[in-house]
Amino acid sequence: MLQRLCVKNVALISEADVEFDGKLNILSGETGSGKSVILDSINFVLGSKADKAMIRYGEQEMSVRAEFFVEESSEALKRLRELDIESDGEIVITRKLTSDGKGAIKINGNAVTASMLKSVTQHLVDVHGQSEHFFLLSEDNQLKVIDGLLGEKAQKIKEELSALISEKRSIKAKIAELGGDESERERQLDLLNYQINEIDGANLKEGEFEELKVRQNIIANTEKILTSLSAVRSVLNDENGCADGISAAKHYINGISALSNSYAQIGERLENLGVELEDISETVSDLADELNFDGREAEEIDERITLIKSLKKKYGADEKEILEFCEKARAKADILSDSANAVEKFTAELKSIDGKIYSLCKKLTALRKEGAEKFCNEVVAELKTLNIPDAKFEVEFREYDEETANLTSANGSDSVCFDFSANKGEPLKPLSKVISGGEMSRFMLAVKTQLKDINGISTYIFDEIDAGISGFTATTVAEKFVKISKNTQILAVSHLPQVCAASDAQFLIYKVEEGGKTLTKVKRLDEESKIDEIVRLTGSVQSAAARQHAVELIKQIKK
Repeated sequence: MLQRLCVKNVALISEADVEFDGKLNILSGETGSGKSVILDSINFVLGSKADKAMIRYGEQEMSVRAEFFVEESSEALKRLRELDIESDGEIVITRKLTSDGKGAIKINGNAVTASMLKSVTQHLVDVHGQSEHFFLLSEDNQLKVIDGLLGEKAQKIKEELSALISEKRSIKAKIAELGGDESERERQLDLLNYQINEIDGANLKEGEFEELKVRQNIIANTEKILTSLSAVRSVLNDENGCADGISAAKHYINGISALSNSYAQIGERLENLGVELEDISETVSDLADELNFDGREAEEIDERITLIKSLKKKYGADEKEILEFCEKARAKADILSDSANAVEKFTAELKSIDGKIYSLCKKLTALRKEGAEKFCNEVVAELKTLNIPDAKFEVEFREYDEETANLTSANGSDSVCFDFSANKGEPLKPLSKVISGGEMSRFMLAVKTQLKDINGISTYIFDEIDAGISGFTATTVAEKFVKISKNTQILAVSHLPQVCAASDAQFLIYKVEEGGKTLTKVKRLDEESKIDEIVRLTGSVQSAAARQHAVELIKQIKK
């Protein structure tokens, strides 16, 4: 419920702080006193489009603060949790707008966007009248109304649908693991076989790529290698080269080796060096002899490297990963090849489940149609007592069959539209297209008289509820307000003395002049002032008889 509303610098209101009752709150006052400003302020804090023209003349900023308290299980609190906003049931919304068009919105101290605000407030307040907050104008909500009427009967079918749809998803997942339907499975098999054949055809060996890169590098540097090897061989073997030098050194050391063991050891080392030098020379000669340039080999190596690079891009970082990919593909292909029977079985199960879902959808539709017919008759009867004697109201169900049915929603396959006509001879049309503000308020009043808590909203605001109403109808409206407000908070603007008499809290909206400026004020009336207001609304002159009549009216409505 809306506990408190604080308004600052909105239109003619400089500052207002209003605490509401949890039941029936009525706002009254002379025409032009500013009752609409209160409703505009509420709409603003609920998330309606901001308009700089609402800012009080001469001020730079306007603000509205609304304090709500809701049940722990309310949809509004669930939405707050989704937004990571904490609440123990209290919801405080503050919205500001400056003259340069900048705005700020906070919920429980957390900055939010206008869309986030609306996602919460749509579960807090429903405003009926000249406003955008029409719960019943949404076709999705219209279906919720019907299901709200059916209660456990509809809920049970929905739970069965939910279980079947969950089972359906599970089977589809299994089919997907097996490659999907036949065409999808064939597509996957074709791809897997192509991948397997491509890898097998390459006849890869682990480490091959690096070996090829080494060989490619050698071929690319053949001339440089030959030049270097030839130079090495020349240094080692040419006249006065290393071999001759070592030979001469051995001759000289052998001449003195008998004189000392140390000289003899040097002789042995030179002997070994000569042998090593000869071996190196032979190896260099062999390498030079083996080195040759084959243009065809170079091309083959280039092609092989290009092929392996291509495979690495597709299947893995190296030959090992590519070969592992191939084995996995081969295993999956084997499974797909053998899965036809399993897929056929699962497909048959899916068809059976779809049949059950369709049957439940039809059962839910029949139940909804039955409940909708009773609901429409009762609402029409209520509308007649609210001075819409020629009202017609029907719930249109869009037809579906096994081909067009929605078999994926636990909400069934129904799509509905509330069709309405207020005047004799006029055809039924969608509610959102034909209903006026005053009619909408009375329509919602008729609906709320029949339904309790269909949408979890705890506060209803009615604007222009008394348009074209007087006499007995006015008493009927007042009685319906009393009935609804036992469970739901109501805020209503009214000029009807009967409605004011029914109020649990009566607020007078009036104008005053202060400092050469016109201001709108809001005052909660005590019992004596409430009687004065009822006398004013009846058009009577203040007298003992008029006051007694007002007292009797209160007793009559409140009995």
